Amino acid sequence: MPIFTVIGLLLTALACLCLYAASPNQKLRASPWPLWPARAAAVCLLVAGWLAFAQDMRYLAATFAFGTTLMLAFSVLPYIGALIHVRRTH
Repeated sequence: MPIFTVIGLLLTALACLCLYAASPNQKLRASPWPLWPARAAAVCLLVAGWLAFAQDMRYLAATFAFGTTLMLAFSVLPYIGALIHVRRTH
């Protein structure tokens, strides 16, 4: 797998983590991250993620991979948070 694709996957997943961790309903931590710094970091990571995808792919394919990664990360993060919350309380 080309290195920029891996970097794009990681940056996009980290951006989703920043957005999720700043949510008041998140279960990853006891308290959510500060809202504005997390959003600013997420926007920077999202832009950098798409640009990394665009280094190895055409723009349409980069946008598709970027969107698919967003959907996957936003689907999996609440389940990871719930699992961590259950393990923390038991």
